[in-house]
Amino acid sequence: MSSIKYHATFLRSVKVLDKCCSWLKQVTGITAVEYPNGFQCALGNILTPTQVRDQPKVSWTAEPGALYTLVMADLDAPCREEPTLKEVKHWVVGNIENGQLDRGETLVGYRGSRPPKNSGLHRYVFLLYKQAGRITFGETPIPSNSREGRFKWKVRDFARKHCLGEPVAGNFYQAEWEPYVDEWKATEGL
Repeated sequence: MSSIKYHATFLRSVKVLDKCCSWLKQVTGITAVEYPNGFQCALGNILTPTQVRDQPKVSWTAEPGALYTLVMADLDAPCREEPTLKEVKHWVVGNIENGQLDRGETLVGYRGSRPPKNSGLHRYVFLLYKQAGRITFGETPIPSNSREGRFKWKVRDFARKHCLGEPVAGNFYQAEWEPYVDEWKATEGL
């Protein structure tokens, strides 16, 4: 998809993201997000927590030698009407070299969508930032199986703190509760 067509499609999709993320209008590229089971994130499509349980493959057109930071966040915790816990960190990887995600520094381990029952659709956004150079983040890593330090976080504040500028690419999907979420939480003792 050309940059112009992508930008127009993203802007139409951003209406689903509303005023809380009007700054996303700056995004001009796309991150391709594909889960191990073949499901793909496609600018606001609806996926289930089961479909997005495992860490996806994320790809983009990377500049040779460039470093990137990838962020995934839930914009609607605990629900879209009253997002008092927004934003929630689901995944953060920095210092990604040449688009090779597995070579980046995982700051927050991947945690799939787990929206509460009766909370409606949640928006899960992937944002990619091009770094000016290598960053010493200085943050304690959060493992995938931990909820600590994930809530009431702001992507914009994180980007500002680390001088990331505006996102250069993005994508998002929507998901809502399904019975699997409660089973998942029970196995973790939540």
